[in-house]
Amino acid sequence: MTKHRIALIPGDGIGTEVVPAARRVLEAVGARHGLEWEFTEFDWSCRRYLRQGAMMPEDGLERLREHDAILLGAVGYPGVPDHVSLWGLLIPIRRGFQQYVNLRPIKVFEGVPSPVRGALPGEVDFVVVRENVEGEYSEIGGRMNRGFPDELAVQEAVFTRAGVTRVVDYAFALAERRRGRLTSATKSNGIVHTMPFWDELVAERAARHPAVSWDQEHIDALAAKLVLDPARFDVVVGSNLFGDILSDLAAAVAGSIGIAPSANLNPERAHPSMFEPVHGSAPDIAGRGIANPVGAIWSAAMMLEHLGHPDAAEDVNAAIAAALADGTVLTPDLGGSAGTKEVTEYVVELVEAAAR
Repeated sequence: MTKHRIALIPGDGIGTEVVPAARRVLEAVGARHGLEWEFTEFDWSCRRYLRQGAMMPEDGLERLREHDAILLGAVGYPGVPDHVSLWGLLIPIRRGFQQYVNLRPIKVFEGVPSPVRGALPGEVDFVVVRENVEGEYSEIGGRMNRGFPDELAVQEAVFTRAGVTRVVDYAFALAERRRGRLTSATKSNGIVHTMPFWDELVAERAARHPAVSWDQEHIDALAAKLVLDPARFDVVVGSNLFGDILSDLAAAVAGSIGIAPSANLNPERAHPSMFEPVHGSAPDIAGRGIANPVGAIWSAAMMLEHLGHPDAAEDVNAAIAAALADGTVLTPDLGGSAGTKEVTEYVVELVEAAAR
């Protein structure tokens, strides 16, 4: 048996429903592939913030450090400002563990019709690689003259050669393993310093990957092309802000943000990586048992891949695809009436059936 220590942070809202679903699938696929799990659950969340004044304890990163990976549900709760929940939990983990690659695969599945005409299963299959620890989401800036007519806010974007180079190298290497095409998101016609710098570094690194054909698109035109012709893309690389927006748009193109996964990767594996569905905490449906668990389950499959178990990951991915294609256990966001538990148990059945 191969044993892995996994930190579970269900978080808020439907996060507390989809993380147990992902755990259930991991246990099923682990039994087939000789994987033993030691799960440790942490109650770090907006609810904790309201009780104790902090999303997580001061030694939170040290408590996570001993784990092989982290599985996160979602954070966000009415009454707690979003910047408090994000900067109190998610961003400190990403930055403290140098999870500088945010990986978001996008796929149109059989059984999940895209709202975009012509976005067909088997044709739309690409990955957004988002720079995850610097860029537009910096801590540099501030506000002055609060409450006065001349109140102002300043936010500085930070792009470093090391930070851009490493995420761009990762994206080019990924494109080499896929279909050999890369698109860089930019806005160098309007953002005069950081985006030309980004473009220069992309061109510099491209020279080291001659097998990859590449181009760059201004973010506004790229957003339109993701909708008009999503099948043309293979790997899309962008800054923190651009990658964030593009991947959510792309998830909608794929039919529902409820099925979208993501990975926050430390490629050097010096620190644990974190895996999470793209959807938020969805307080409007929390507690009703109808949350779509596919995004969390697919994120768990990405975790399996990262931990070195590609066959186990493929079993989970195949079960997800089969469950969606079947069409009998779709949650309301996909036009069905199934609940979280029904979807999870069906995926588990498919995983277990693959072992027979």
